[in-house]
Amino acid sequence: MLYQEMIRRKRDGHSLTRAEIGALVGGITSGDLGDAQLGAFAMAVVLKGMTLAERVGLTEAMRDSGAVLHWDQGPVLDKHSTGGIGDTVSLMLAPALAACGAYVPMISGRGLGHTGGTLDKLEAIPGYDTAPDMGHLRRLVAQVGCAIIGQTAELAPADKRFYAVRDVTATVESLDLITASILSKKLAAGLEALVLDVKCGNGAFMASPAEAEGLARALVDVAKGAGCRTVALLTDMNAPLAPAAGNALEVAVALDFLTGRARDPRLWEVTCALGAEGLVQAGLAPDLAQARMALERAVTSGAAAERFARMVAGLGGPRDLLEAPARHLPAAPVIREISAPMAGVVMGYDTRALGVAVIALGGGRRQPGDRIDPRVGFSDILPEGAGVTQGMALARVHAATDVQAEQAATAFLGACQIGHSAAPARPVILGRIC
Repeated sequence: MLYQEMIRRKRDGHSLTRAEIGALVGGITSGDLGDAQLGAFAMAVVLKGMTLAERVGLTEAMRDSGAVLHWDQGPVLDKHSTGGIGDTVSLMLAPALAACGAYVPMISGRGLGHTGGTLDKLEAIPGYDTAPDMGHLRRLVAQVGCAIIGQTAELAPADKRFYAVRDVTATVESLDLITASILSKKLAAGLEALVLDVKCGNGAFMASPAEAEGLARALVDVAKGAGCRTVALLTDMNAPLAPAAGNALEVAVALDFLTGRARDPRLWEVTCALGAEGLVQAGLAPDLAQARMALERAVTSGAAAERFARMVAGLGGPRDLLEAPARHLPAAPVIREISAPMAGVVMGYDTRALGVAVIALGGGRRQPGDRIDPRVGFSDILPEGAGVTQGMALARVHAATDVQAEQAATAFLGACQIGHSAAPARPVILGRIC
C-alpha cells in the first residue's frame, strides 16, 4: 500500500493495521517515507488519535527498527521519569536495584525543555562514557548489575528521526506519539519490568493531575501490551525534588545520598517508593513492604554506593568519586548566597522558572547544539515550609560570571514565594497506576 493511502486512512479516522504501521515505521527507518509524509502522518495522529492496539503496534515497530538487546541474566528492570527539577533519582536507584539482584541497563536521555537530563548530569563526571559500544554495555551490566547510558544509533533509530520531524511540525505533544517514543527506547533494552515516575505540578510537563494520570495510563497500558510488566507512580513536582538544580550540583547530591552524608526526605521517599515497585514487578520481592526494606537496606548498607562506584569506573570515570567528589566534579568560579528579602516561611516555588534560570546560566540548552556548563545552577535550596529571617540564605547560586550570578539570583527570588504561614504539606507520591 502507498504511504499516502495509509496517511489518508489515519487522517479520516480509521485504525491502521499492525502491517500498515510496520510499513510506515520501515519507511521512517529506510528514508523511503519523506519528511513531508512523516509530518503529515504525525499530524493525522495528533488530530485523530490512536487506539491501544495502534499504540502498541507503533511502539513495537519502533522498538524493532534497530537492535533489541537480549540478556542471559535477569530479571532485567528499568525506571523512567518524565522529567523535573532536581530529579536525581536514577543515579541512586539504578545501583540500588542492582544491589537487590536486578540487572539494570538504563537508557537515559538529555535535558528536555526546562528539565534536566540524566545524561547531562553524568557527563559532569570526568571521563564518564555515556555511549559505550554494546559489547561493553553487556559486560558491565553482567559484572556490576547496572549501567546508565544514552540511546545509541543501534537502538530504536526510527524514534530518533520521527522525533526530529515532530519537533518542527507542532506534533510533539501527542499522547500517542509520546508514549511510543518513550517506550520504544526502553523496550529496545530488553526489559522484563519497568517502573515509571510521571511528574505532576508546576515543574512538570504534565502540570495537572488529569494530564499526568492520562500519560501514566497510556504508558502502562502500552508497555503491558508489549509484554513488559509495568507500574507507574504519579509524583509531585511543585518544588525541586533535590536541594539542588544543575548538573554537577545534582551529582553531588546523589553522592551524598549514596554515602549517607545527606538524604533529603522527599528524594528518599520517591527513590524508595519507585525502587519497591520495581522490585515487585521484577519478581525480586513478594510485596511492597518487603521490597522497600530490601531497597532501603541496599542504600543504607553502602551496597548501592559500591555498585555506583564500580559503574562509574567501568565507564571511564574516577575510581574515587564517592570518597573525593570535590576533587573531580567541576566547580563554578562564582558562588553566592541568595538572601531572603523578608522574614517568613518558604511557601512554594515556581519550579519551572528555576529550571529556566539554570538554562540561562548555561546549565541547559537553548539550541540543540549548545554546550552545557556542568558547573552552574543552584545548591542548598531551602525546602517548602522552612522558616527564614531577613538576609538568611535561601540557596546558593553557582555561575560562570558575576553578571550571570546576579541575574540568576534575581530569577530565583522571583520563583520563591515567602509568606507568613506554612502551606499545608503535600504528599510526594500522588497516585499509582497499574
